[in-house]
Parts: sequence; C-alpha cells; structure tokens
Amino acid sequence: MFDRYRAQAAASSSQDTPYWRLSIFYFFYFAVLGALVPFWALYLQSQSYSAQQIGYVMAALAISRIVAPNIWGYLADKTGQRLRIIRWGSCLAALCFLGVFWQSSYLAMFAVVIAYSFFWNAVLAQFEVVTLDHLTENTEQYSRIRLWGSVGFIVAVMLLGALFDAFSIALLPMAMLLLLLAIWLSSLTVTEAQPRSVLDKSSDNAPRAGFLAIVSRREVWVFFTASFFLQVSHGAYYTFFSVLLEQHGYSGFAIGLLWALGVLAEIILFMYMPALLRRFGARLLFWAALLAAAARWLLTPVLVDSLLVLILLQCLHALTFGAAHAVSIEWVHRFFPNSSHGQGQALYTAMCFGAGGALGAILCGYLWDISPFWCFAFCAGAALIGFLLSYWGMRKARLD
Repeated sequence: MFDRYRAQAAASSSQDTPYWRLSIFYFFYFAVLGALVPFWALYLQSQSYSAQQIGYVMAALAISRIVAPNIWGYLADKTGQRLRIIRWGSCLAALCFLGVFWQSSYLAMFAVVIAYSFFWNAVLAQFEVVTLDHLTENTEQYSRIRLWGSVGFIVAVMLLGALFDAFSIALLPMAMLLLLLAIWLSSLTVTEAQPRSVLDKSSDNAPRAGFLAIVSRREVWVFFTASFFLQVSHGAYYTFFSVLLEQHGYSGFAIGLLWALGVLAEIILFMYMPALLRRFGARLLFWAALLAAAARWLLTPVLVDSLLVLILLQCLHALTFGAAHAVSIEWVHRFFPNSSHGQGQALYTAMCFGAGGALGAILCGYLWDISPFWCFAFCAGAALIGFLLSYWGMRKARLD
C-alpha cells in the first residue's frame, strides 16, 4: 500500500507540482496543532492558571480563527500577493509568540495568544489556495499532500509527549516556537503558481459572479451551514473525549493511542481519497461523513467501556474529519473563482472551524455538567441536522 503511495507521490512531483515542499509546510503547520491541542492547557495549568483563565486563553484561539482568515483572505484576493502574505503571517506568528517568554500575567498571556494566533490562523486558508493553484486540474491529489499535516500532528504528539515525560512541560513554549519558525522557513521554499482562473478555460466566457452572489446560492450556503453543524458536533470530542476515557479507567498511554488511531485512519483515507471521489462523488462522501459523525457521537458514551468498539469508532474519524475536509476543500475550490477564492476559503475556516468549533465547545461545557451522554447526544443531533439540511439543499445541485 505505502509503496504504491510513494510511487504516486513521485509521479505528482515530476509533473511540475512541488509535492514535497507543499507537504512539508502542512507537516509543520499541523505539528504546531499537535503541540497545542493536547498540551497547551496542561502547560497553563503548570503555570498556576485557574480553569476559568485556561478556558479564556483557549477561547482566544477560536476568536482569532473567526476573524483573521477573512481579513487576510480579503487582502490576498485584492493584492494577489498570497504567498507573500503567507510568509509574513508565518514570520509574525513566530515573532508574536516570543511574548510567551516575557509575559507575567493572565491578561498578558491572553494578549500574546490573540496576537500570534491572529497570524497563525490566517496562514492555512491562503496556503490551501496556493496548493490548489499548483494542482491545477488535479485537485483530487490535494488529499495526498494534506495527509502530511496529519503525519506532523502524530509525530508532534508522540515526540513531545515523550519529551515532557522525560523532562518537563515547561519546554512546550520553546518547542512551539521552533515549529512556528519551521512553518516560516518551509513557506520560503514554495513558489508562486499560475492562478486557477488563468487555467480554467471553461470559465473564460462565463460571467464572473461576485462573492456575495456565490454565497447566496442555495447549495453554497447550505454547504457552509452543514459544515458548521458538523464542526459543532465535534465539540464533545475535542473538549471532553480524553476526560471521558479517564473517568472510565483508561490510562494516559491508551488515551494517546486512541487519539493517534483516529489521525492514522484519517491519513489512510487521504491516501485513497482521489479514487473514492471518482467512485462515489463528493456529495455522497459528505453525507457519509455527517451520518458517521451522528453515529459516532451517540455510541461513544454508551459503549465507552468496550475498547474494541472505541477502536472502531475512532476509525470513523477518517470520515467525520478526513473525508468531510477533503470534500469541503474541493467544493470551495469549485464554488469560488480565483478573484474570491481566498475569501471563500477564509469563510469556510472561520465559519466552520472557528464559529462552529467554538460554539460546540461552549455548549458542551454546559451539557457536560448535566451528563456526558447528553453532551455527546447533542453533538450527534448537530451532525444529523447537518445531514438533513445538506440532503435538502444539495441533492439536486450539480456538484460532482
């Protein structure tokens, strides 16, 4: 399986696509996420932050994700200097993060997180556009590049976990700074690509729709809204899955392996995503992701004591995140022309991962005190709403 994949990757590299340079950027970008998601709250706790203060600092990441991608997406579309914005954003993220080493209060930490994440959260949406511009008509190859982000996440989680066990969680800021610098350095190796609008001959004689006109089309706003509900449904998973496992007697090592298994399943799906898109189409895969999410969240608290069931449910991460994200990137690429592609990608990031993720975490925080079951059941309901909405609004649209 992996030999065939390496051959496909080599073929992609030989066809004027900077496969490895694009992949390395994703690797380091998501390695930062691998350092941040499992360990940042633990670091803040080690610095004597209260639970409420930790919650506000973590919320700062979601707040900047709602705002930053749209600002930088608008500037990138207007100036056409997308790669320059990515490089400056990566550099400024690392520079702002230096404030972590000198802050001396909760408010100062909050300000530092807002500052560095304002640039860090803006970078990915624009790099997605650069990647798709390089792929031109071979957008189905996106998943084979993006999977290296998942590899970066796993490597970071495993290596940093071992590092902190051997030494101290106090090393986290230095590790994150080095990874942020690696993002900037990898961005310097990527070259500009010919914009998609130049290469898309089918649109040469077609009128250019404005950004608001595109978003107002039923299949487009339904897609964004369904994706929003899908991310809301991940609130219990990203916030309380580890807590649930710990309450039911799972060791820290077992918890880490279950998280890694989900990402590994995502990687395997990314490898086969082009073939799956050709065989089933983006629409069916999107619906499968929403239904799989509803089943996954409903069954998780009910069957949490069965390790075998948990392993199977974690494998569904390939659908609930991997397939949904790959399809979403493909659709954003189709829906928006080059003149507003950055804004479209930024809107997807802000509305789904920003607003959807933040709302899911906040609501699950209230529901968790009532019952873990109702917390996860709420998330299952959110995914089901997303499916019903997308089935109503997208079943007759020409999307595949």
